[in-house]
Amino acid sequence: MSVPYETAAYEPAESPESPEEHLARLLGRALNSFELPDDVIRRIDCALAHDSSLHSAHHSAGLHRETYRHTWLLTDGSAVTLWELVHNPAPGGDAQHEVYVDEEELHTATARLALPSDTPDFELPVLMQLSAIPEPRHVYLPDDSADHARRLLRRAENPDHPGAAMAALLATASAHEITQAFGRPGRAGRAGLSFALYEHAFLLPDGREVSLWEVEHTATPDGRHMCEVYTTEDEARHAMERRAARQA
Repeated sequence: MSVPYETAAYEPAESPESPEEHLARLLGRALNSFELPDDVIRRIDCALAHDSSLHSAHHSAGLHRETYRHTWLLTDGSAVTLWELVHNPAPGGDAQHEVYVDEEELHTATARLALPSDTPDFELPVLMQLSAIPEPRHVYLPDDSADHARRLLRRAENPDHPGAAMAALLATASAHEITQAFGRPGRAGRAGLSFALYEHAFLLPDGREVSLWEVEHTATPDGRHMCEVYTTEDEARHAMERRAARQA
């Protein structure tokens, strides 16, 4: 039996953007948004969730260039990616934003900038890749974390949820933090259909960090809320894609 899920306790101080809000903000700042194909925009309008990441960056003599990858998860399980180019045309000048539907267009746009681009794939001397940027540290709360882990695993309904070994490990957790990924639950397709992804990070007494990934959704035959728990983010995202594809 599913245990009611208390999402209110997970609300951050400022609500993250929905997929639609993120798209609107991206298009609002892009100088060339009118060039994007209408069919791409229509597809993204029905997205369930979104994610953004820094792809590359280069800074030289007061000029800068960054590229960002914005990806939306659609109801059929597929994904759409838009590439954002941010640069200043003059040293110390205001940043300009452009958006493109594929990397080839992005490379063409980048080639016209004043910054050097004599090597492929942005492999420049001062290249700063996302992998080189340390991820934010968790801010843990010492608040009966072992019991939180027990309740999380108890409400998981997927057959492949973490088992007794994980439960025993997290029974020693001294603190935890819960963060929501992909922003607010997206809604698309059938009325009331929603998805949300949460990371539950636990701090163990020896300093190790262990995360569980929770998918909460209403992609069930009767529209009720269902909770699934996985040990990796990839597994959780694949589960979201499978559920969305079945409801398309």
